[in-house]
Amino acid sequence: MSKPKNERRLSDDKAMAKATSIRSSARKLNLVAASIRGKSAATALTQLTFEKRRVSDEVKKVLQSAIANAENNHALDVDRLVVAEAFCGRSFVMKRFHTRGRGKSAGIVKPFSNLTIIVRQRAEGEIDAKKEARRARGLSQKEAAVKETSKKTTKKAASSAAAGA
Repeated sequence: MSKPKNERRLSDDKAMAKATSIRSSARKLNLVAASIRGKSAATALTQLTFEKRRVSDEVKKVLQSAIANAENNHALDVDRLVVAEAFCGRSFVMKRFHTRGRGKSAGIVKPFSNLTIIVRQRAEGEIDAKKEARRARGLSQKEAAVKETSKKTTKKAASSAAAGA
């Protein structure tokens, strides 16, 4: 007489973790969530460890929970996990007031947010597009960055020389 088992909402190579009522606005939380989207789980954890923002600790906890769910509940390989989605939304708002001069008051809003992180397992041969492009050119990440900045400076020099002539 038990209820029928719910269908899994995610595909077999994905795992999810949620946090509700995080004491921060969704706008601030989204800045941290956006910084880890598309990165490997290990890289994202390292980045969140050294992030300056206060809310990064909460995001790190949710990411660790998603990784643990992937490993224990869905038997996914932790080394091949990638942050597929990281999104947040508004939750409730506590409204308080602050007394002001001459018997007046001003409102204070204390927003809360929800956070959802979905990790997925990378396929065997799947490599990040940027890494593949660098590998095709035979450059390391630092060399590629130096080459990009040198292109920009030569374009600026050429445009200023054309303007001066």
